[in-house]
Amino acid sequence: MLSTERDYKRGGERFPIPSQGEVEGKLLMFEVVAVTCLQQLLVQRDSHLVRRLRQRLLRNLKERCAPLKLCGDDEKAAKEFALHLLEAACEEAREERR
Repeated sequence: MLSTERDYKRGGERFPIPSQGEVEGKLLMFEVVAVTCLQQLLVQRDSHLVRRLRQRLLRNLKERCAPLKLCGDDEKAAKEFALHLLEAACEEAREERR
């Protein structure tokens, strides 16, 4: 989460931790991108789409977690969190579509 831009600003070295606003802004951006993409995908009304997205999400997560050498509990928690985010984004996309 550290920003390289912060290092080039005067006094930035004193603030290595992002502000709450920066974190919230990034999370909002991720949510908006995810919901927008899912809305476009769900327009196709493909009944297997969410299942395929879920499978790809789990496969990508496993590939990205491997180099981090997470313990089993941390990897399981990451998967559960990702699936909850996917479900929440799908629900939001369905609500927006109505």
